[in-house]
Amino acid sequence: MGEPGSTHDLDSDEELMTNDSVVLADADGRPCGTADREGVHGLDTPLHFAFSCHLVDADNRILMTRRALSKRSWPGVWTNSFCGHPRPGEAVVDAVHRYAQRELGIDVDDVRCILPDFRYRAVDASGIVENEICPVYVARPVGSLKPSPDEVAEYAWAEVPDVWDLALRTPWAVSPWFADQVRQLPGPDPYGIVDAADATHPIIARASNS
Repeated sequence: MGEPGSTHDLDSDEELMTNDSVVLADADGRPCGTADREGVHGLDTPLHFAFSCHLVDADNRILMTRRALSKRSWPGVWTNSFCGHPRPGEAVVDAVHRYAQRELGIDVDDVRCILPDFRYRAVDASGIVENEICPVYVARPVGSLKPSPDEVAEYAWAEVPDVWDLALRTPWAVSPWFADQVRQLPGPDPYGIVDAADATHPIIARASNS
């Protein structure tokens, strides 16, 4: 299996293309197995690996997206640019690139980790649970957005201080994970803390074979 930021051999690449599993984690944050991505989120969601990404453009505006109304959890809620799940054996940065194409129809550049230890559990109004080890990344968009309607109902580029003020004053107006991220990132320039040398999450989302 590859390390963060590395490339895989051809057999591994083919497996990653067809494997839509998520990596489960034990209470200490160690990989402990896999589960089907579509079936893992429910009323008793096990802890698993994920990521959040904040896209910031050349004008230092953040892309905010409104989750599609067809989404199983938090439909119609405004949140950060996009989120996703690394597949077994997939470097988290590779998953960021994959989901940028899948959800927003673009590539990303300058992918950097800003909250490597972010973890949360939240329950939406229908009882669906999110329970994730979810490092937070910031990245630059490459190209024009072409959001998937199955993922994104609306989107807006917004000034970072305005978004931070909204999330801190009225956290119910955004997703619970984004509100928690805002509370943990220092303002008024939360992305100024990014260290180019820290471009990957220290925990590789790799499942055991057991």
